[in-house]
Amino acid sequence: MSSDVVLVDDPAPMVRRITLNRPEKRNALNHALRGGIIEALRAADADEDVRVMIVRGAGKCFSSGYDLGGGNEGQEHPWYTAGGDGHWPRHVTAGWMSIWELAKPVIAQVHGFCLAGGSELATCCDLVYMADDAQMGYPAVRFGVPDNHFHAWFVGMRKAMEMMVTGDSIDGKEAERLGWANASVPADQLEAKVLDVAKRIATVPPDLVQLNKRVVHRQMEIMGLHTGIRAGSELCALGTHQKSMHEFLKATQEKGLTGALQERDKPFGDYRTKD
Repeated sequence: MSSDVVLVDDPAPMVRRITLNRPEKRNALNHALRGGIIEALRAADADEDVRVMIVRGAGKCFSSGYDLGGGNEGQEHPWYTAGGDGHWPRHVTAGWMSIWELAKPVIAQVHGFCLAGGSELATCCDLVYMADDAQMGYPAVRFGVPDNHFHAWFVGMRKAMEMMVTGDSIDGKEAERLGWANASVPADQLEAKVLDVAKRIATVPPDLVQLNKRVVHRQMEIMGLHTGIRAGSELCALGTHQKSMHEFLKATQEKGLTGALQERDKPFGDYRTKD
């Protein structure tokens, strides 16, 4: 199952682990990586010897977000999505939300940056465990509109509004306090913590675990989470037509992607401007 961009191993009985393996690109999510993640999760879901899955990132972070730097060149989209305006937000939302439809629980093991598309992937997992100093956020609101709009559900209206109008991130401790993460631990304890939770899940009869996963998700869907995210993806499509988005894209052509991102984040003193 392992490939260049996705590594697969079984760190404990009945536990399948999927590692995003583009550390030199901060695990930026290109088409190949996104497809590899979903393919590996679906294969594990169909494997009778697997009861729980873990998703993590290699290197210094979980994922810096979608690959905006040409990493998709020559690659096809990993799954079909109806075309037309708004194709991209519908495409990525359908992919990450498909994790909800898997029978078995998926745990996100988050360290370092977990930004934009990376935060979408982590949030659509069933459980989220973070390092204390990890950073969860969506800096892309500084030039566009996000694909998934789950913030209000997990951090409340006021904090969600702050994050959506500033692009600021929160660390693992605050994510736990607000309810975005199940727990936050020192970075050197994160892997052991996640494996311990995975082993506990694997101890429960799998037929019951799978039903109880659905219980939680169906309640959230009845309260409108899935419908809200789908509606938000249409707002993302509107965002691509805004003047600010076009100015940012022009800046990427004139200054390169890194230069444009540094200019975007310089007033805030975070993300790439910290390097």
